[in-house]
Amino acid sequence: MPLALWALALSAFAIGTTEFVIVGLIPTIAASVNVSVPSAGLLVSLYALGVAVGAPVLTALTGRIPRKQLLLGMMALFTAGNLLAWIAPNYEALMAARVLTGLAHGVFFSIGSTIATGLVAREKAASAIALMFTGLTVALVTGVPLGTFIGQTFGWQATFLAVSLLGVVAIAGSWWLVPSTIPNSKPSSVMAQLAVLKKPRLLLVYAITALGYGGSFIAFTYLAPILQEVAGFAPSSVGLVMLVYGVSVAFGNIWGGKLADKHGPIRALQVVFSLLAIVLLVLTFSAANPWLAVATVLAWGAVAFGNVPGLQVYVVQRAERDAPNAVDVASGLNIAAFNVGIAIGAWGGGLIVTHLGLMATPWIGALVVVGALGLTTLAGWLDRRDGIDARVGGPRTAGAH
Repeated sequence: MPLALWALALSAFAIGTTEFVIVGLIPTIAASVNVSVPSAGLLVSLYALGVAVGAPVLTALTGRIPRKQLLLGMMALFTAGNLLAWIAPNYEALMAARVLTGLAHGVFFSIGSTIATGLVAREKAASAIALMFTGLTVALVTGVPLGTFIGQTFGWQATFLAVSLLGVVAIAGSWWLVPSTIPNSKPSSVMAQLAVLKKPRLLLVYAITALGYGGSFIAFTYLAPILQEVAGFAPSSVGLVMLVYGVSVAFGNIWGGKLADKHGPIRALQVVFSLLAIVLLVLTFSAANPWLAVATVLAWGAVAFGNVPGLQVYVVQRAERDAPNAVDVASGLNIAAFNVGIAIGAWGGGLIVTHLGLMATPWIGALVVVGALGLTTLAGWLDRRDGIDARVGGPRTAGAH
């Protein structure tokens, strides 16, 4: 694999770290900038909204810019956003920094697959994309717990400075290693993306994505306060629990992908959402015991991101039927739906914390995930009605059930 792919993976690592590290630092940031924990939770929502806007809208508007120039520009914006977070004098400046980094995140992952596949032969395209996205997985396993530890030990500003330095290294690597000859993909206009949003079955997939992901983030956004205030962990121990979560996520992604390959996306999503709802409900009762809390977080990580492969496979299957000329657009909008779910989940979680308390977030999150399970079941029923094979997404074969 070309060295340029490792530069992309490093960029993905830095971006993944800055996206999720905020979860472990919410209590620390809230105390530092004199806002409530729910207000600090909005920093998760604003980042996700930046991604949701950046992925479809900014990608469409920058479609004619050469890929390497756009890549370097987005990583520069990402680095600037983290530097702004490092020196942010108040909550408002920190909010602006999160939006900037979210916008860069959205465009980076929209163009990253195009760049990665442009670096290798066609038969190695999937492996190239997988290598780039490995940066995200490694961020959850190492970057987030390490960033949480740095923030708890040296102040949350130090975490953003460290990520900024990663951004500088990623810029240098991309400038040196990524060729300038990467071809542009055909630009997708904003109108083309709006046309996809007129397809009811694709809207159903986006609703499943937003609810399934958002339900988890109602509680995940406030995991650090739950660990500290309910389970009794010291702030310095939160990073270790995040490490447990990240390792479990890495295995959960692989498991979710194999489940979708074997049984089809609908069945896989039904299993994952069912388990996720159960785990969130269990957390409501297990959080008070430190050991049970860690065990529940371990189980949570195994299913929290296990829905991603199934959702991405399913949206592509539906787009091939409903919008065959805009499959990439439909897939990109599903990434936006993930982040809309995160934004609404984190925002809704803040309201729940304010009015009902911290420990209402897990069981309410479970109810939202049950909603995603219901919509998934509806989608499966509609597929069967239309004679679509639940496993492969194509016409049903004889004897298929």
